[in-house]
Amino acid sequence: MPSIDANDFDALVAALLPALREAGRLEMAHFHRGVEIEKKADRSPVTVADREAEAVLLSALAGIAPDVPAVAEEQISGGGACEYAFRFFLVDALDGTRLFIRGKPEFSINIGLVEDGRARFGLIFLPPSERLFVTRSDGRAYEARLPLSGAEPLGNIAFKRIVTRAPDRSALVAFNSRGTGSASAGLLAALNVADARPLGSAMKFCLIAAGEGDLYARFGETYEWDTAAGQAILEAAGGSVTTPSGEPLTYGHYQRGFRNPHFVAWGRQPLWRAGENDGQSLPGA
Repeated sequence: MPSIDANDFDALVAALLPALREAGRLEMAHFHRGVEIEKKADRSPVTVADREAEAVLLSALAGIAPDVPAVAEEQISGGGACEYAFRFFLVDALDGTRLFIRGKPEFSINIGLVEDGRARFGLIFLPPSERLFVTRSDGRAYEARLPLSGAEPLGNIAFKRIVTRAPDRSALVAFNSRGTGSASAGLLAALNVADARPLGSAMKFCLIAAGEGDLYARFGETYEWDTAAGQAILEAAGGSVTTPSGEPLTYGHYQRGFRNPHFVAWGRQPLWRAGENDGQSLPGA
């Protein structure tokens, strides 16, 4: 597999498509027949599907961009070490493991590229729906269908540009994490959000990027591999991802185990800013 310039996002997407299809097929096969569940050191679940898909993606990245280190969820949870790098990949081969185990088709494959603390490139594939979301070389966000069945040539995939929608403050749609959705209830109430939809994995970022919702607040524990790809895609589509104080979410914090602070993903600019709402920070954060 010839190496490419990781700054050429179009070439990066094209080179990753075969591995994405292979990882997606693996995950769907396990999803339909069920898998054995193990517990990691932090007591969170992991399956053979997580590990098999991660191996496929890391092997592909090593061939495609051998000079760019990769930080992957199962690799780190298994004791892998990582130090500061100016540029690196963040990989979550199966985001939404708990839902995957429960038979809910709300899981994703996430690959992000970080440079100088910023999420610059994102790729998210949703195997159950075959929806693929990426950032491309023109700095914009796109969606395509990546079929898992058959042997359709990958060169035939057609990408369509996606953009976020302007929020209607009287009809905001929010996506909640199924695990910690109640933690953001204060913010949703303050914004008068009447339609809050529980949803798993990084697909929440994708749906906001595609103009199907307005915000996603997460006031619980997440890791950088959960969010980097989604943030890159959402920002390329016109959105933003901020901490409760309004600062952009940043990456490469290996000293804290790649844990994220609380954050909100917005379809456009933040609808709540500290200092502009009676001096309050985000409710519930």
